[in-house]
Amino acid sequence: MALATKPWDAAEFLGSDADVRHYLEAAFEDGDPALIRHAFSAVTRARGMTSLARETGISREALYKAFGENGNPTLDTLIKVTRALGVRLAVAA
Repeated sequence: MALATKPWDAAEFLGSDADVRHYLEAAFEDGDPALIRHAFSAVTRARGMTSLARETGISREALYKAFGENGNPTLDTLIKVTRALGVRLAVAA
């Protein structure tokens, strides 16, 4: 008997602020822009695109596009989204 599986979606497991922070930290530590964009996609979907759209003033469609497979979010978008998520972007040496 074959085992039925479904694709794994990180958004289903990002329930707490700490989960979100650690997931984004891991993506940034890796340094791959595609992975970072994918992490933001999962986090924004986990938090709810509609509520993030309201909090950031960015439309749901623009958020999906920015963090989609071929997305390229602007710095403005990243700053607004990170603030809404309760995290911040930082540069450290």
